[in-house]
Amino acid sequence: MGEALRATEESVASMIGASFSGAAPAVSSASEPYEGEKFAFDAGFQTKIAALTLRDNQFMRRMSHVVRPEFFESAGEAALVNIALRHHQRYGVVPDPASLVTAIRDDVTAKVIRKDVAPLVVAARKEIFAADLGNARFVEDKVVAFARHQALGEALVKCVDLREKGQFEKAETVVKAAIEIGANDDGDAYDYAERIKERTENRLERASGIRPPQGITTGVPKMDEILYHRGWGRRELTTIMGGAKMGKSTALVGFAKSAWLARKNVLFVTLEVGANIVADRLDASIAEVMMKELDKRPHEVAEKIQEIFDRKVGKFVMHEYPSGTLTPNMLRTLLDRYKSPGRNDDGSVRPPIDFDLVVVDYADIMAPNHRYNDPIENSKSIYVDLRAIAFDYNVAMLTATQTNRTGYTATVAKAEHVAEDFNKVRTVDLMISINRTDEEAMRDEARLYFAASRNQESGFTIVVRQNLAMMQFITTVLRIE
Repeated sequence: MGEALRATEESVASMIGASFSGAAPAVSSASEPYEGEKFAFDAGFQTKIAALTLRDNQFMRRMSHVVRPEFFESAGEAALVNIALRHHQRYGVVPDPASLVTAIRDDVTAKVIRKDVAPLVVAARKEIFAADLGNARFVEDKVVAFARHQALGEALVKCVDLREKGQFEKAETVVKAAIEIGANDDGDAYDYAERIKERTENRLERASGIRPPQGITTGVPKMDEILYHRGWGRRELTTIMGGAKMGKSTALVGFAKSAWLARKNVLFVTLEVGANIVADRLDASIAEVMMKELDKRPHEVAEKIQEIFDRKVGKFVMHEYPSGTLTPNMLRTLLDRYKSPGRNDDGSVRPPIDFDLVVVDYADIMAPNHRYNDPIENSKSIYVDLRAIAFDYNVAMLTATQTNRTGYTATVAKAEHVAEDFNKVRTVDLMISINRTDEEAMRDEARLYFAASRNQESGFTIVVRQNLAMMQFITTVLRIE
């Protein structure tokens, strides 16, 4: 991640130099002189606001209508915030590092960012991605208070003119709107009719290949083709369902590995087996060595793993918790911690990490934020909170769940076979069950049944070849039924 950020900064800096060779200064709407008040905060706190605006989806969702580029003292931060606000307005998320670079390049080329502001953008970007993102709600309160003060001042100026015109009701409305400014607790508004042009452009870009799929790859091309997002959907919760010893954990490890190899950042949280066991399963799968052979072929395994490390891959971070101790709020805190720079166990600086895929093995043995007397309410709250985390952090959330006893003996485990609480089916965006008869197990085959889906058809099966001795959940797709 650190190397990627350094490469990005060098890319932006060289691009700026090339774009402005002999060019006249351009004026940016984010950099024009602003007659109103600037943020009444010191430079460090303004950088923190900018960092949250560019890197925190939850902050942006709540504050995009309040934060304005013109409020920032730093023209570089103002330009970056301007980009982030435009990106969020169109795509509903903050720009990832690569998209931010492209947006900066576009603004430089179009001379939206002035020549004298361009070097400030590079410097501001570096500070923003090194800034701590903690205590976001405190920042929200401060920004809202400032924005309310600013809006009230502007409203009072307008009221002078409205008073002279006798438009007292309109003056009252203007003042009331200023006083009621606050964080967005009503969700994101979406004007269906007005945004048809935007949807059409997005579809044309996807069809032409200009815009790559936004899903997180499963590592299985035929499976990606079937999935609505061409992979696991961001801001969605997917559950792998199966009976005991059907390979749920192996599936989660395999899908996490594929995302990591595709240069995505993966957070793997395990509540069932130790992180060392998950690492062994990854080693076996990557090196194509049976689990029981790992100790007999350590050097061969190490060489094959090192070959992967030498490539450009994402970050793969594991955390283990005892069963029944991890709550959704604890998971939020963990994600927030990684969004800010920190230090590793050896004292080295850890750059911020924005995860693409979060895997929880598994949700059934998590603890709710608030424990109820009813087990079904506990289960429901966990799944609802996990889906909310996926939405707020713009990640694909992947977990597993058990079948009930009937589902364990059924030839095909369907939605009604989910254990304990049917609310899981209502909450998840996609549920896939693992099915395997004794005869199929002898042939190293399994059937993945699409039991429930929010965004696509369900009720069909993918028949796959496996090599569970090497912890490879899917080696080949045999057919689709």
